[in-house]
Amino acid sequence: MKDNVVFVQGNEAIVEAALYAGLNFFAGYPITPSTEIAELLSLRLPQKGGKFIQMEDELSSMCAIIGASLTGKKSMTATSGPGFSLKQEAIGFAVMTETPSVIVNVQRGGPSTGLPTSGSQGDVMQAKWGTHGEHAIITMTASNNQDAFAVTVDAFNLSETFRTPVILLFDEVVAHTRERLVIPKPDEIKVIQRLKTSVKEGTDYHPYLPREDGRLPMSDFGGVHRYNVTGLAHDMWGFPTTDSTTVYNLMHHLVDKIQGHTKEIARTKEYYLDDAECLLISYGSSARTALHVTEDRRLRGEKIGLLELQTLWPFPAEEVKKKCLNASCVIVVEMNMGQILHEVKKAIDDPEKVFLANQINGSFIKPSDVLNIIRIIQGRGA
Repeated sequence: MKDNVVFVQGNEAIVEAALYAGLNFFAGYPITPSTEIAELLSLRLPQKGGKFIQMEDELSSMCAIIGASLTGKKSMTATSGPGFSLKQEAIGFAVMTETPSVIVNVQRGGPSTGLPTSGSQGDVMQAKWGTHGEHAIITMTASNNQDAFAVTVDAFNLSETFRTPVILLFDEVVAHTRERLVIPKPDEIKVIQRLKTSVKEGTDYHPYLPREDGRLPMSDFGGVHRYNVTGLAHDMWGFPTTDSTTVYNLMHHLVDKIQGHTKEIARTKEYYLDDAECLLISYGSSARTALHVTEDRRLRGEKIGLLELQTLWPFPAEEVKKKCLNASCVIVVEMNMGQILHEVKKAIDDPEKVFLANQINGSFIKPSDVLNIIRIIQGRGA
């Protein structure tokens, strides 16, 4: 077999992609079903000259990667379920301090300890609203190992471009599915490096003053520039402020720098949409089932199409609205009680034509779960 073709789990694909993107610092705490990420990086990262550290818990892991990122390192952590909940306060700190970082959440059944070894997609809304306060976040996902590799590299690139934490929201099925992965050659996928400030030593450096293109150049903390980092609302020097105008502008900046670039950030995949009368919308491992149903029913002459979402936040509402326009029915396929369903209904003009095909008991959603919904809709004459 060729050197760049491997047979791996999804978690292993994530590790290969992170190393490809330039990861050089990882801090984490083992938790099912993400543990393989930490386990493999404990071996691979030091071999690449990077640093691996197992922290005492998930909160400290998130804080550690923030600190490493501020010193100029590309950093990542990985967790699941309760561990993701513990990270939320520090994720909010990374949002406010505009610190690039990547957080992998391999979803499992919940709430609480839930179903540690079973797949779920119940953390979609937590990824957006888990940390308190008004903010925007980038959250990406994938349904197979090749795409998991691609979106992981994307996550690092977007994190550096927008100076923000990026969440990779995978699930147990993708994480533990073993399949073929073609590792791209060096430079085959563009890897974005951190934008460093051109301000010279001894010159006034403004760590939170955006350029005209919206990007914020960084200076490695502990380097030639001395500046303040705080989770409090702050001015362009990083010092706390309660000035209403400054706070207003800061809040808009944190949201607009992401929401204003939704088209640039959004990743989707399309299957048979040109003439689709029934449109499936799915993501993560559920999209594997949705694609199977789509291709099977196509062979039977049914005009079914699939829109696979790889960016969940910011939600690509305009794209969803456009693709749903000519469909007589829309079925959202997901393993929760309808978290993306509600976003789809808000995005389109006729929410009554949107239905849910789901599974919430820890079992992988089956083609029959989707087909049952299609039959019910057809029986109603939708």
